[in-house]
Amino acid sequence: MKTLNKELQASITPRRALEILKEGNNRFVNNLKAHRDLLEQVNDTRDGQWPFATILSCIDSRTSAELIFDQGLGDVFSVRIAGNIVNTDILGSMEFACKVAGSKLVVVLGHSKCGAVKGACDHVEMGNLTELLSKIQPAVYQEKQTVTDRNASNSNFVENVAEINVKRSVKNIIERSFILEQMVENGEIGVVGAMHNIETGEVTFYSDVELIKDDNNPNFSVAELRY
Repeated sequence: MKTLNKELQASITPRRALEILKEGNNRFVNNLKAHRDLLEQVNDTRDGQWPFATILSCIDSRTSAELIFDQGLGDVFSVRIAGNIVNTDILGSMEFACKVAGSKLVVVLGHSKCGAVKGACDHVEMGNLTELLSKIQPAVYQEKQTVTDRNASNSNFVENVAEINVKRSVKNIIERSFILEQMVENGEIGVVGAMHNIETGEVTFYSDVELIKDDNNPNFSVAELRY
């Protein structure tokens, strides 16, 4: 696998970036890791980096984006925080990754059996974790399918909340970052939500929050997200 350089990065569209991640996850699931000389990639990237994607994922030790998508050094910006929530610092990191460093795709990656989501479902309060979990609480309240057992012991409730949380994070990125919103509107970048199954390794991408404006979706507008 070639190490990304400026020319290769520039040739990758948001749609192609999504395809590369899907292909990488397929390799991961089938235990067909691409051959890479990591030391060579260290040398190739010593004077600069040209990642094609930015992935916001949870700190869970089973959800390393580079492994899940079978990517090498210099391929992706990895932003990790419990519950894959969005805050000002993360938005600033994404703006740097896309506007300054040329990343073509932002992925919000949730995962099954997420401890942070479980904590929000149980309304856990503990030190600084309280503020973090409060950012997941809107997804808990938005989940309307579950009438009883609305807590972490109900696995269906937890997974529903996790999905809602991912989709809310995608919309938060657009609503809270004018820079990223305009880049999506201009077709320079895409933003998409996804879920990683920690039992199978498979990543499912959500088509209803696939924000990519290109020939496949020429009429897309971020205004569609406003509600």
